[in-house]
Amino acid sequence: MSSNVKARAALAAASLWVATPALAQAPQPGAPAAESPPAAQPTITKPPALVQQVEAQYPAEALAQGLTASVRLIITIAEDGAVTDVQSTEPAGHGFDEAAIAAVRQFRFTPAEVDGVPAPVQVEYVYHFTLNAPPPPEGQVAVEPEAPKATLTGQLISRGSRSRVAGATVRCGDDADAAEAVSDVDGRFTLEVPPGECAVRVIASGHQLYQTKEMLKANETTEVNFYLAPAGSAFETVVRSERPKKEVVRRTVTREEAQKTPGTFGDPIRVLQTLPGVARAPFISGDLLVRGSNPGQTATLMDGVRIPNLFHLLGGPSVVNAEFIDSLDFFPGGYGSQYGRAVGGVVDVATRKGAADTVHGSVKVDLLDAGFFLEAPITEGISVAASARRSYIDTLLPLVLPDDEGSTLSIVPVYWDYQLRVDFGAPRGSTPEPGAARSTGYIMAFGSDDKLRLVSGGEEQNRDISLDTHTVFHRVKGDWTYRKGPLTTVFTPYVGVDYFDISFGQYIENDSIYSLGAREVVALELSDTLTLRTGLDVYFEHVKVDVQAPSPEGTEYVPFPGNDPVAELIHEKLTINGFDGALFAEADFKWGPLTVTPGVRGNLQKVGGTRNLLLDPRLWVRYAATERTSLKGSLGLYSQPADTFQFIFSPYGNPLLGYQRAFQSSLGVEQRLGDVWNVDVTGFFNRRFENVVAPGDVRPTEGGSFTQDRFVNAGIGKAYGVELMVKKDRAAATDKWYGWLSYTLSHAEDGRAGAKPRVDGAFGDDGPPVANEETYGLSLWDQTHILTLVANYVLGNGWELGGRFRLTTGRPTTPLVHPHDVYNSDSNNYGPTYGRHLSGRTSTFHQLDVRVEKGWRFDNWTLALYMDVQNLYNAENVEFVFNDYRYRNEMEIPGIPILPVLGVKGSF
Repeated sequence: MSSNVKARAALAAASLWVATPALAQAPQPGAPAAESPPAAQPTITKPPALVQQVEAQYPAEALAQGLTASVRLIITIAEDGAVTDVQSTEPAGHGFDEAAIAAVRQFRFTPAEVDGVPAPVQVEYVYHFTLNAPPPPEGQVAVEPEAPKATLTGQLISRGSRSRVAGATVRCGDDADAAEAVSDVDGRFTLEVPPGECAVRVIASGHQLYQTKEMLKANETTEVNFYLAPAGSAFETVVRSERPKKEVVRRTVTREEAQKTPGTFGDPIRVLQTLPGVARAPFISGDLLVRGSNPGQTATLMDGVRIPNLFHLLGGPSVVNAEFIDSLDFFPGGYGSQYGRAVGGVVDVATRKGAADTVHGSVKVDLLDAGFFLEAPITEGISVAASARRSYIDTLLPLVLPDDEGSTLSIVPVYWDYQLRVDFGAPRGSTPEPGAARSTGYIMAFGSDDKLRLVSGGEEQNRDISLDTHTVFHRVKGDWTYRKGPLTTVFTPYVGVDYFDISFGQYIENDSIYSLGAREVVALELSDTLTLRTGLDVYFEHVKVDVQAPSPEGTEYVPFPGNDPVAELIHEKLTINGFDGALFAEADFKWGPLTVTPGVRGNLQKVGGTRNLLLDPRLWVRYAATERTSLKGSLGLYSQPADTFQFIFSPYGNPLLGYQRAFQSSLGVEQRLGDVWNVDVTGFFNRRFENVVAPGDVRPTEGGSFTQDRFVNAGIGKAYGVELMVKKDRAAATDKWYGWLSYTLSHAEDGRAGAKPRVDGAFGDDGPPVANEETYGLSLWDQTHILTLVANYVLGNGWELGGRFRLTTGRPTTPLVHPHDVYNSDSNNYGPTYGRHLSGRTSTFHQLDVRVEKGWRFDNWTLALYMDVQNLYNAENVEFVFNDYRYRNEMEIPGIPILPVLGVKGSF
């Protein structure tokens, strides 16, 4: 028998290469199927195809012994189709592994595409070494009778979610010469095999090994659907701590992990509150306090469009349905010039396009709210996704309140939100001709509505305290992305409307903001070492303010000695327009392991007759010292315009305000330990200046009198500290636990430059007076130690248990020090005597949250039942400190007591 080599290979599975790739181990036959609920996956619109194959050198020893082998390999394919790494998964020995790896390293593939964009992937490849029979004698023609054939065709479907599985290998048997096929973008495959029993084996990335048997008849076609059990989530919600780049080892939390984090009620965005650099905000606010910044100084964006609030009131869920989230960019500082209008951090939530294969959806109901998500293809190249949610706490809360509300403080939140997105563009799976352009886009509408009512009941109705707040926003945005060669442009126009209504006693304010804006980002990759980005970011708003408030102090009328003073009501209707625009540019310079990104953002604000102009230079540096160790650093200037309504004339505002400024810097190191452990340590120093504070200065007017502005650019502050995050990922589907430790050591100061001016009345006042009129010191939001520990354990059979423990330093407070009452007979009220400003603290906050979940996976849908318990051991953590009307005693108001929330979620 003469010997020659016949090489035959099959592309088995393509998977999205995430920040820390981990190969899921296929379970052995008979292993139980995972029963965790499925997560939506990015769409592989074009699997890689082999275009250049190199024949392996047959090992001499194996050839002499007449041995054959099939070598299974994991190949890493770069965005350009080149092979960057090859690993053997099942060693064959006798030199076959070395020969196959040496040959495959020289292979060339067409680039894979994920959602129509070239992307790096990992594939399984089988290289077969076989020996062919010798050719027939010269002059004799070998005649082989045609054997009967049977056809097996069908579709691969992800069990539970019904998503189509593309790029999977379907084999009939496991012999070296077994027939095999690769599923297309719709999960379809076709095999021609000898009739008889076919031992089907399906190998797909992110899914367990599927095995079954089919009896095939000669000259007949058998059509089947195979439901593959997912081995783990292939979808990630990526939380980035620096500007996103292809080389960055990202700090990531998968969406599946985020939804199962205890205390988040299945909301991925709330996982932000467990990351380094984020201080714990009072439970009622939902503010993001990032690296010592104040509330309102961190920009919250949705698909690049600014929204007034990221969370519903009363510490509720985020305003985005969890199933709608595609990625989550979190920048505690050091972000690039594309982002502005913030002196703190930036959070940008990106939504995902609707499914292109079939209809998918989910319904979630718990004790707090209920919502749904639905996605479906409309026609070729067009898909739609929609979601909505409504709370019913206002209906359930009265059922558990005491009958006598005389001493009960009730806070009742009511909220709803919605999202609707329509995607269009090139047909799914299509590939443009070389050098041809590609356009995609979408239109999206989203919004949120929040109400908050505070009521203190009692017999004396004239002493009731009522607080009514109502916050509404709506946005409609478009997005058009154009790609041609190295050029990419993204144009994003949007319109919006916001309503803010508040009523507290005699004070009533109704604000309306109508906005119009657009962003254009152009990126040009000139070479492997240089990429340029530039763009335009403009925003216009029309503000209407309708306010009714008591007149300033000193104008009250006292009808009878000892009665409460009665102030004249002032009613004003004000209108003002504001514009803020920016031009930005930045470049990535890459020299081997070093990446340097300088950038600049030019800002222009125009409100009334006021024009503000300034430049913000920025610099970002990263050095990959080794494959597992990277150093990073950033510094720059950042600006945030004052709100347009703050430019209203005195005493309601100050028409002469300027930009708020901040200098930010950071230095850190990232270290990867093994395949599942990652450590990130970052130190930061931030300095804020020219921030807007109240009250404003007293200044002369043109008529010779004096007026006091409500606001002024006199705020200053600084913050410094160290952030640590240690994260453990799941190495494979058989890995039972994952989690992370987050710790921040920080110090924050805040205040104003210079002495505090005289306060004429309520419009300029910023709180109760203090004894020593200190204007600068410890920040009200300072928290020295912020520790969070999150861990989840997969118990098996669909059960999962998780816990989250938080420990933070109490917030600063100003204590009462006087031993007697201070009575003001003219105004008929009592006044306080405070100690040193913010010299005390509330008690240390500590809380344990636990989540238990049981999931069931069926062929076409999944069901999950969960219990999420906040504050398991019922710690009485202080959220607010109130005083009695004589300022004799301080009363500590605790936060949420033990709160068990039972919920159910079905997905299809």
